[in-house]
Amino acid sequence: MTQTLEHEIKDGIAIIKFNRPDVFNSFNREMALGFQELLDQCGQNDEVRAIYLTGNGKAFCAGQDLAEVTASDAPFIENIVAEHYNPIVCRIREIEKPIICAVNGVAAGAGANMALACDIVVAVETASFIQAFSKIGLIPDSGGTFFLPKLIGFQKASALMMMGDKVSATDAEKLGMLYKVFSPEEFEAESMKIAQTIAKMPTKGLVYTKKLLNAGLTNNLNEQLDQEEIYQSKAGKTADYEEGVQAFLEKRKPEFTGK
Repeated sequence: MTQTLEHEIKDGIAIIKFNRPDVFNSFNREMALGFQELLDQCGQNDEVRAIYLTGNGKAFCAGQDLAEVTASDAPFIENIVAEHYNPIVCRIREIEKPIICAVNGVAAGAGANMALACDIVVAVETASFIQAFSKIGLIPDSGGTFFLPKLIGFQKASALMMMGDKVSATDAEKLGMLYKVFSPEEFEAESMKIAQTIAKMPTKGLVYTKKLLNAGLTNNLNEQLDQEEIYQSKAGKTADYEEGVQAFLEKRKPEFTGK
């Protein structure tokens, strides 16, 4: 696996770390394709019940490495979007594993929008989010124009994208961009605790929830109710549902297996 990423599986959690700290974990082609490959591997690995995504160093991800797009043999921007970021965002939403994104520092451009596409997003107090695209004459990609307005509303999303303001982690939580903010002292342990909790929960039920959240972005009410009926039926046939009910009746803590 590429050195631009670190990866290990521990207690059912696939821990993925962006590993280009000298350039604030900005993406080049090697890292983008490697990340896609890692997500595919996690999706196919039954041992993985949750994914924990973070960055090494001071930044989470500063988006695209501009050195790559200004090189003499630079790829076209449309190729970068089509081959790097669009497939990553699609994998984040479609992978049948919950993804906990732990934003350890600045998340800018594509880095910010990839974070917002994850299932549960937390951040350290010192982190920040920047829609940096307008600063260089580009538009927000990586699903930013899709997810951010749904998270915080049209007006605020429009202003942040056009102005390119830096949003602190605390303000991002207040706006509804993320789940929780932790102090630097608590961040690593508390964010990992969320991943550990998710990894011990009924995985299939969580995956069905993710699928329904995806569907709810475009469905009308009747369509969504139909989908809820379908997936509730699927969830009711899982071993974890049986275990959950039995544990409730026996007044004990359930032991879910993800099946």
